[in-house]
Amino acid sequence: MTKDIQTYFSSGCGRCKLFDTPQCKVHTWKKELELLREIILDSSNLNEEMKWGMPCYSFQKKNVLMLGAFKEYCSLSFFKGSLLSDPVKLLVRPGENSQAVKQFKFRSSEEVLLNKDHIKTFIYDAIELEKRGAQIQFKKPDEYPIPVEFQKSMDDDPVLKEAFNKLTPGRRRAYLLHFGQAKQAATRQSRIEKCRTAILSGKGLNE
Repeated sequence: MTKDIQTYFSSGCGRCKLFDTPQCKVHTWKKELELLREIILDSSNLNEEMKWGMPCYSFQKKNVLMLGAFKEYCSLSFFKGSLLSDPVKLLVRPGENSQAVKQFKFRSSEEVLLNKDHIKTFIYDAIELEKRGAQIQFKKPDEYPIPVEFQKSMDDDPVLKEAFNKLTPGRRRAYLLHFGQAKQAATRQSRIEKCRTAILSGKGLNE
């Protein structure tokens, strides 16, 4: 993945085979992303660095927001977006199970400029959340349903069950979401089998 900001804007994030090609999504939204970056840097003293192949902005080593390029839009993602005041409903959850992150999506440079004041307000409020030490109250792993396929796998393999229960709450939650999001039973079973070794090794979903 891309390690520095300039490479990101010139060649892409490096997360897929489209890196350094005209088809890279970063190139699709280059003007909009550069405008968003300018607004971020001009309106805050956030630390800018590359994380997960994307420009990330932090306050006292706490992630605050991130730029992203997708097929149909580019976005400004707030790590604690669910705590931000949003009376105009400009922020959306990136997925139905997202509890913390919220995105501000853009499809043109005009849209970025039109919402410049809103963007600045969100950035300021997001920094204030970090200054206050605000925390997201995540659902506990035992509040998530266990897919029947995974329950059977654990019933058939006590070692797997013990290893899963020893994982941190965040790791257990990530696995349950990953398994449960699959609509087909065969897909759920396939995901479980692919993750078995990682679970037995005490690792998280993407470790």
